[in-house]
Amino acid sequence: MAAPFEDWYRQMPVVTRTFMTGAVLTTLAVYLDIVHPLELYLNPNLIFHKGEVWRLVTNFLFFDYFGINFLFHMYFLVRHSRMLEESSYRGRTADYVFLWLFGAIFLLALNIGMFYINLDSRILFLAPSLAFVIVYVWARRNPNVRMSFLGLFTFNAPYLPWVILGFGMLLGQSPLLDGLGIVVGHVYYYLEDIYPTISNGRRILRTPQFLKTILDAPVAQQAPRPPAPAFDEHQHEQ
Repeated sequence: MAAPFEDWYRQMPVVTRTFMTGAVLTTLAVYLDIVHPLELYLNPNLIFHKGEVWRLVTNFLFFDYFGINFLFHMYFLVRHSRMLEESSYRGRTADYVFLWLFGAIFLLALNIGMFYINLDSRILFLAPSLAFVIVYVWARRNPNVRMSFLGLFTFNAPYLPWVILGFGMLLGQSPLLDGLGIVVGHVYYYLEDIYPTISNGRRILRTPQFLKTILDAPVAQQAPRPPAPAFDEHQHEQ
């Protein structure tokens, strides 16, 4: 029984696998009372006045205690993150990490901004919002994919974030977390996919070179070889 899970885990692309592992381990640590959610949640006062900077990261790794809500979020995140990483970002690990960083930093800025202008957002954990950023980008990049919701109706993939948001509202959940993810996801999608097509190729978003050096270069140099013909070089570029 262990082998199929191990194969599935190892075959998962690195960014998706890393985030999933972090989220599961964080939730497990809470379940085992190693840490308490109060030590993980986003609190600007504790971050800037007490130096508890880890909260900038840990608030993205805790969705909920083990249960239906946790499984729901992890299913949608892992499924769509894997498809996105294996399609649009295949061979572009640095660019995919940059998408996650863009989403996380933008969400932090929005949340901290609301905190300091006295908007009571009551957002303690931004993990669901970050997951929604990934789902939104995948949905917009797959406009012709047909999907079904609980077997009740079908729709094209770009409507998926709105379907999930509406379903959550029917269950009494606040639309704020999902709504923030949609906003940030759309900003990224516009700047990365739309703006360059209407500005003669100008790009506002550029993956920092240090990320490409760390994350992409080792892959290209994984199997050093002596000087090779052009055909072999082309294979490496792919």
